Amino acid sequence: MRRTVLLFGDSNTHGSCPMAALDDLRRHDEGVRWPGVLAARLGPGWKVIDEGHPGRTTVHDDPVDGAHKNGMRVLPALLESHRPVDLVVIKLGTNDLKARFAVTAQDIALSVEKLVLAVRASAAGPGLRPPAVALIAPPPIREAGCLAEMFAGGAAKSALVAVRLAEVAARQGVPFLDAGQVIAVDPLDGIHYDAAAHAALGGAVADLVARHWP
Repeated sequence: MRRTVLLFGDSNTHGSCPMAALDDLRRHDEGVRWPGVLAARLGPGWKVIDEGHPGRTTVHDDPVDGAHKNGMRVLPALLESHRPVDLVVIKLGTNDLKARFAVTAQDIALSVEKLVLAVRASAAGPGLRPPAVALIAPPPIREAGCLAEMFAGGAAKSALVAVRLAEVAARQGVPFLDAGQVIAVDPLDGIHYDAAAHAALGGAVADLVARHWP
């Protein structure tokens, strides 16, 4: 029976290319993006739903870009829209590093934990049970290019996000992948990934899914 995995993420799940300017909204081709790589690796036994939204935060209304960027606001609706969902992979936290939010790495991890609990409180899985959950920590960012000012102060904090998210994953008993051990951000804007990084990440997530949900 075909299983469904919902990828809940931000611009790097959407497939945004490294940005030369703030109005550079290019997107990698579908087969290049890590969700597309994941789908190809998992094969026909899995349906991969890419729910990547540029600018998405964990639990914060964005005072500049809008309340619709708040992941917690939209997650319940997405779970209901796509049910039954066997697995939800959460890969968020990078946009929380923007200077406008002034949060710590621990705050980011605790916010991701709230998303985990929201999935577990849902009846969006098969048989009206909660879906399984896996967490991916984004790689550390760099303060570079056109996004440097927006993410001022975020690089130092980003190095701790994976550590804090690993603690959340252990506490909640969910599989965890530190993407920073697999890929690095592109130096053009310090946030987004090039094609090679998407390929590596898609492969690593495929290995994670195959290991825990064979």
